[in-house]
Amino acid sequence: MNLPKDWLKSPWQAGSGWLRDMGKSHGAERRSPSLVPIRSLSPRHRERVIKHLLKLDARDRYLRFGYAASDEQVSRYVEHLDFERDDIFGIFNRRLELIAMAHLAFAGHPEHEKCAEFGVSVLKSARGKGLGKRLFERAVLHARSKNVSMMFIHALSENTAMLKIARNAGATVKRDGSESEAYLGLPPADFETHVSELVTEHLGEMDYQLKKQAHNFWSFLAGVQEVRKGVQEGRHQSAE
Repeated sequence: MNLPKDWLKSPWQAGSGWLRDMGKSHGAERRSPSLVPIRSLSPRHRERVIKHLLKLDARDRYLRFGYAASDEQVSRYVEHLDFERDDIFGIFNRRLELIAMAHLAFAGHPEHEKCAEFGVSVLKSARGKGLGKRLFERAVLHARSKNVSMMFIHALSENTAMLKIARNAGATVKRDGSESEAYLGLPPADFETHVSELVTEHLGEMDYQLKKQAHNFWSFLAGVQEVRKGVQEGRHQSAE
């Protein structure tokens, strides 16, 4: 089973479009870029992952995990994430809050080394922007670069958003009562795949660092304003 050619190229085309947009003047009206910066997560992001998943309400946790996960179960899931074996991707807002994340899990067994399972979660406040689809595309790109030939998505049949993403990508979906299994055959990686992977990873990292600098600057400025306010209040009190 093959993916549509245009869909496979979308991350690279999106990156190219983003770079072209960077050359436009600030005064000109610009369309929203199709690229969504996605960053690879590491063990040091574990706390942010926990905060993200704990923000999911009971319904969203049920769709994400297949059961009504408690806070304790969610925390246990995050504590056991294997960042060396698996790949976790995230999308951050300007406040460096993790608003969407994907988990690309590998079996870690020689017989299934070319298989991976995809799971995704998006906060309610960030929905309607296609972030789940972007994370799926990012996971597919990465999976191909790691020679994965089959991606699986295990979801509840009522999780229509996830199943729609899988179907639109060309996946075969089989329903078994309240649960569905989707599988997507991936073509071998080529030169463009590896270049697109590098560009996408670089843009995600660059976006995160810029947001981090901006966040740190505003935090510093808030501290300075607090000091100035204290000094001004002290002057008023001494003048009374």
